[in-house]
Amino acid sequence: MNGFEVSTVNVNGLRAAARKDPGFVGWLAATSADVVCLQETRAERDQLAAEVIAPPGWHVVLAPAAARGRAGVAVYTRVEPDEVRVGFGAAEFEDSGRYVEVDLGPVTVASLYLPSGDVGTPRQEEKERFMEAFLAYLVKRREEVESGGRELVVCGDWNIAHREADLRNWRSNRKSSGFLPHEREWMSRVFDEVGYVDVMRSLMPDREGPYSWWTYRGRAFDNDAGWRIDYQVATPGLAARAEWARVERAEEHAARWSDHAPVTVRYRAG
Repeated sequence: MNGFEVSTVNVNGLRAAARKDPGFVGWLAATSADVVCLQETRAERDQLAAEVIAPPGWHVVLAPAAARGRAGVAVYTRVEPDEVRVGFGAAEFEDSGRYVEVDLGPVTVASLYLPSGDVGTPRQEEKERFMEAFLAYLVKRREEVESGGRELVVCGDWNIAHREADLRNWRSNRKSSGFLPHEREWMSRVFDEVGYVDVMRSLMPDREGPYSWWTYRGRAFDNDAGWRIDYQVATPGLAARAEWARVERAEEHAARWSDHAPVTVRYRAG
């Protein structure tokens, strides 16, 4: 594969994002990305307009959740994938609409929507069960792709801010899901123990953010009081080929079509 560009964004409901103007449809038509990973699509194929599910020049893989109206991930590619796999082998999450990966030549691109939690609730327990199962998968998957001379990038909403630099108001969120000590340690294991690379942070090691999610409440977006929870997490060989990364933050609040912004990375040819 030649050099290529990958973008990932939690759309906070694909139908709603597509109805907005400016919205997802206009963004997709204008993007230079070769691959676009979506999370929280919350839609079945028959609920989406042709301009969303079959846009000219794109191949669309949609992996909705069995529970209608929840979760859901997708991958849009300029070329038809060689192979598609939904789920990561954990029975509890197989039909949860939280993971899909596509093979594109020597690179596998995955879209991940890790569950959001709420401390002291079953949602947090579900998140932690997912984390445990997914970490084991990441170990196995890295061995598989690299032994075959391939690379992998897992794009998506990981719902964890790894470092203090990844969250504007980190002091007041130390007991909040998404910034709990054991969640942050789990992210450290992904990078330090399993050996994946946080591509954005590798290119911007010393800066705050750049944030990718801002609550719709208050003036969080205007004040850039955000969280960096959307990542491209790659095998080292692919991460070393990253030329640049950016968050496509809207110029103003009214131009937003999701509470997240696309995170885009350009990788040079291998």
